[in-house]
Amino acid sequence: MTVKNRQLFQQVRILDPVSAIDQVSDILLEQGVITDIRDSIIPDDEQIEVIDGNNLILAPGLVDLYSSSGQPGYEERETLKSLAEASQAGGFTRVAILPNTNPVIDNPSLVTWIKQTTALSKTKFYIWGSLTQNLEGVTIAELANLAESGVIGFTDNRPHSNLQLIRKLLEYAQPFNLPVALVPINLQLRGNGVVRESNISIRLGLMGYPEIAETIAIASILEIVSLTKTPVHLMRISTARGVELIKQAKENHLPITASVNWHHLLLNTEIVASYNPNLRFEPPLATEIDRLALIKGIKNNVIDAIAVDHTPYTYEEKTVAFAQAPTGAIGLELVLPLLWENLVVTGELSPLELWRSLSVNPLKCLKKESITLQKGKPAELTLFSPQQTWQVTPSQLKSLSSNTYWLDKQLKGKIIAFPQ
Repeated sequence: MTVKNRQLFQQVRILDPVSAIDQVSDILLEQGVITDIRDSIIPDDEQIEVIDGNNLILAPGLVDLYSSSGQPGYEERETLKSLAEASQAGGFTRVAILPNTNPVIDNPSLVTWIKQTTALSKTKFYIWGSLTQNLEGVTIAELANLAESGVIGFTDNRPHSNLQLIRKLLEYAQPFNLPVALVPINLQLRGNGVVRESNISIRLGLMGYPEIAETIAIASILEIVSLTKTPVHLMRISTARGVELIKQAKENHLPITASVNWHHLLLNTEIVASYNPNLRFEPPLATEIDRLALIKGIKNNVIDAIAVDHTPYTYEEKTVAFAQAPTGAIGLELVLPLLWENLVVTGELSPLELWRSLSVNPLKCLKKESITLQKGKPAELTLFSPQQTWQVTPSQLKSLSSNTYWLDKQLKGKIIAFPQ
């Protein structure tokens, strides 16, 4: 919530992972800046808007590491405007856009166009540039020009099996000191798998997707990183073994960060028995052992961040047989209430651990300064009501798409103040 006028929040619960603060206080905001935080602040001006903070949480704005924009090319799925509105409705003040638009973000002119189009947006957009031309994994994109145009980092948002190409990409990107986000999946081992390989995949009659498709890819990438020293972000970690490999790499001081998609913290492969196409992900939902290991990885800072990976599709695109459905789901408006209710309320994560993984650490992965609640700092904040309930329907969502498992379900917890 970016505030322009004088507002006094009285007895609001303040969360600040940077300062390790979780307390009930009064906080005064003036002209978009935090000017005072105390146990009690008495308003000295009738022009101050006083807000009762009872049962509300005020915390740094959330940051999404990577999400897809339909625009340009797929405006029926999502526009930059609707993406911004969805992010604000979910408490995300910053969102990093993946390069899988049409045309692909592999040239400075498109970076400039997106920046100009979103210049007045209430959401701050970062832009990932592609690693290879047209995301094809053949010819290296003009990384120097993209870096000069202001991209946040580089990714193709897809796995590459050619390890020689990955080495060359990391060597070429090394001087720019920007994160390179890689998808650790071995395509040969994945094959045509659509659900985690197990007794469940056999029972459901769906092609199995083996765990080692991820872990062998992680191990290979880590070996290359140890050689090039290029900062790498590992996207969409989904296995307990993957968490172990990343822990070992961090203990060896490799320049890596890692993220998990939020669905993998809430659901396991057993739920795929519904054949709901909105449960088709890449990588697929994993076992309960994996899910618990991923949560532990968040708690221990082995997995740095929780990614939204907001991936909109139209009803027609997603309403097909499970194995034919495109992978991904929307999430910007759902992440905070669902993670709060299912992980914080249950005690699996503390409020500060959740906020750290959704705000502080995503910025760390992007090499940006943290948002914090301190006097004199800009008021880039989110106001969250964990008790407010709402129904997930297309009319309630700001996103143009509604491809989510939680469609038509009632959620507890809602953002009640958007950036202004």
